[in-house]
Amino acid sequence: MIPTLDKFAAEVRAFLDANAERAVRDEFTWGVGSDEITVYAEKSPAEEEAAVRAAQQWRAKMWEAGFGWITGPAEYGGRGLGPEHERVYLDLEAGYRVPSQTMFGSSLGVVAPTILAHGSDWLKERYLARLFRGEILACQLLSEPGAGSDLASLSTQAAADGDEWVINGQKVWSSRAHFSDIGLLLARTDTDAPKHKGITAFIYPLDTPGTDVRPLRQMTGGAEFNEVFFDDARISDRHRVGDVNAGWSVFRISLQSERASIGSRGAGYGGSGLVGLAAPEKVVQLAQHFGLADDPVVRQDLARLYTGYRLVEWNANRQPPLAPAATKYATARHVNWAASMIARLLGPRICADTGEWGTYAWKQLLLGACAIRIGGGTDEVMKNGVGEGVLGLPKEPR
Repeated sequence: MIPTLDKFAAEVRAFLDANAERAVRDEFTWGVGSDEITVYAEKSPAEEEAAVRAAQQWRAKMWEAGFGWITGPAEYGGRGLGPEHERVYLDLEAGYRVPSQTMFGSSLGVVAPTILAHGSDWLKERYLARLFRGEILACQLLSEPGAGSDLASLSTQAAADGDEWVINGQKVWSSRAHFSDIGLLLARTDTDAPKHKGITAFIYPLDTPGTDVRPLRQMTGGAEFNEVFFDDARISDRHRVGDVNAGWSVFRISLQSERASIGSRGAGYGGSGLVGLAAPEKVVQLAQHFGLADDPVVRQDLARLYTGYRLVEWNANRQPPLAPAATKYATARHVNWAASMIARLLGPRICADTGEWGTYAWKQLLLGACAIRIGGGTDEVMKNGVGEGVLGLPKEPR
């Protein structure tokens, strides 16, 4: 029986009251507390590992209480409820102190929806509940050094050998692969077919012999991304997702899920708040502190910042959701414009660490903002998707 929203909300409150502390939101005051502002918080390996474990423990509690997969099918452990119930949970959870769920972005926003849509019964039974319970983490094994936005030109190969596949090649920009148990892998299985037609998708266990995961140092100072190398790595055909050479169709589902997740609060990407959004009240106080708040151009920019911030929030809550490409593009555009606007306000202060509160710390936002323009497809690809898929404009000549 589907509970009413009021009854479900009471159930959620009882769970949160028993397992988490209520969050007390202090009014922001310039110069007080931490001045950290980031798109993706950079942590040491020990801090990142502790954050992963805390997030997994929280998801296990959510799962046991029936909130781990609110919209999921009952046969795989979900509650079978609608998005409105999930929105109730997220709204209420935002009022409590709970571990960040951002490390589940790929697991729940990309890999799990792909398995649900295209995976075999064996894959669904083996992985779906474990992913939503937080027992295992997943990453994406898609981009390559020579195949970024033109992913269909990938060269990592999977050669059939009986009921196994032998994988050779390299992937790059695989977020949190160093903590992941499985990855969604695209590999070329027919070198003679047109590039979109010769690709197959797999769920790849990262403990497979012949797999080498190497963290990449980012300009923000962190090492969240990874290179992943495959050297005669063998996996069972049971890990194939969809038909042989039909991986591009599988990938389109996963990409839509990722784009929707980046611009929403669900699936582990944003939790109770969207990643990388600079709160308008902080920027207003920044302008006031440096005597810029009366400048008419700055005031116009502050109004635009506030408007964009609210639009991104409202888009994240829309039911039905906005088209994934439009949501993702709008979020990326706002975050990058906001980072540039803040850099203009600070001028050289954002470039050199003088120890002054609320200045150099903003560099993490500026350096990390560009990642949102790339992850899940570049802005240029998103605009094509909106133009052709949403507005129905003619496709580019090919």
